[in-house]
Amino acid sequence: MKPRFSLKDRATRPLSGVRILVGRARHQASALSKELRKHGAQVLEIPFIEIRTPRSFQKLDHALKNLQNYDWLILTSVNGVDAMWDRLTTLRLKSRELKHVRVAAIGPATKKAIEDRGVKVDVVPKEYVAESVVQSLRRRARGKRVLLVRAKIARDVIPRELRKAGAHVDVAEAYETVVPKSSCNRLLAALQNTKRRPDVITFTSSSTVRNFMALLQRSRALGEKSSYARGRGRPRHTTLDKIRFASIGPITSSTLREIGLRVNIEAREYTIPGLIEAIVRDQAESAK
Repeated sequence: MKPRFSLKDRATRPLSGVRILVGRARHQASALSKELRKHGAQVLEIPFIEIRTPRSFQKLDHALKNLQNYDWLILTSVNGVDAMWDRLTTLRLKSRELKHVRVAAIGPATKKAIEDRGVKVDVVPKEYVAESVVQSLRRRARGKRVLLVRAKIARDVIPRELRKAGAHVDVAEAYETVVPKSSCNRLLAALQNTKRRPDVITFTSSSTVRNFMALLQRSRALGEKSSYARGRGRPRHTTLDKIRFASIGPITSSTLREIGLRVNIEAREYTIPGLIEAIVRDQAESAK
């Protein structure tokens, strides 16, 4: 059997011959995929999450119309930034409405998305997780009014801990994540096809982990149904053996372990560049 890469390829493009499944939402996958391909990876994109508008913007709209009442605004994702600014536009409000508000972003990507819209970011925690946001704001937010804009389903660490610290926190849903129905058949095909089966699957949030498991369960059920319909006694193979799971950080890793999946790779810096660096490092160590 011919190798999937040469030693020369591996030296200049360390992910040459490595098949990597990117499970980010469709509109976000390209940035990660592009960088992985630069390193030589064969990238397959199957979104594990789909971003949708919530059933109601009532609470978010009310908060945005009354921004003068808040001292702090916390944004925990680029999706939250995008959704919030869409609502500002819909409500015909300008970014200057935020001039008096101090802004906290959970990480550099969120910070950039905010600053690209002309708004200064005052706080980015040392580690890009909710616990670090709380640590950065615990004293500053005491006695202050705080608006947290986030997904419909999210960890309650920030509002719970800041309220304990004496802040008045309002939580407004800006978007929700759902399992993309169209990804089920594609995931089944990828896991069953030895020529397309990924060597590495990336996870960039706890939502991608949970939705991957939901898709996997549906895929297995679909595979069983299809096999029996063709008169076969056993479904085709959809095992996850030998696939390495790559996590963007400790919270995502914790979710992987909670649902019974292993963590083979974890980024040291909880960003997309950090995730890529961790995958490259893992492949280099595996090649020794």
